[in-house]
Amino acid sequence: MTVKQILQQDLLRYDIRKPVSLFLLLKLAFTHVAPGVKFSIAFRYCQHYRRKNRVLFYFFFRLLRRVKYKYGFDISYRTVIGPGLYIGHFGGIVIHGDTVIGSNCNLSQGMTIGVLARGKNAGIPKIGDRVFIGPGALILGGISIGNDVLIGANSVVTFDVADFNVVAAPASAVISQKGSDGYIINTQ
Repeated sequence: MTVKQILQQDLLRYDIRKPVSLFLLLKLAFTHVAPGVKFSIAFRYCQHYRRKNRVLFYFFFRLLRRVKYKYGFDISYRTVIGPGLYIGHFGGIVIHGDTVIGSNCNLSQGMTIGVLARGKNAGIPKIGDRVFIGPGALILGGISIGNDVLIGANSVVTFDVADFNVVAAPASAVISQKGSDGYIINTQ
């Protein structure tokens, strides 16, 4: 696929249906409010020019770095992400540079996809197509997440997940009757 086709699929996830053009990309980069749109443009062109044109690669690398810091996305240009990427909210997204993510995936705020250096699941995760990763989720180790999987909010996943499964964190429970005493300070 060409970079225009990949970007067209990314923008479609934000309900932007106009054909990709230089004018549209410039307009979106400067005026669109969704940080995921700006990230996708810089990310896709940085990857596209990585081995084709050093000058353009460096330009888009600098733009990508700026967008990453501005919006709190720690996603390397080396990360392989299929078309149809959707980042719904600002901040706290960390993805290891060697991760492979399939097409049409949703990334939520505060989530991490990272490496485990030891143990039976040492390595880097591989994520399938049409995967929703909820807020605060952690996906760690050399595991495989299948297609059409939902990873719920605050889930810690260190095991393989088959296609069409839903992974959720344990339900909340009351663990004390002490309330917020000592946490709410400077009220007078």
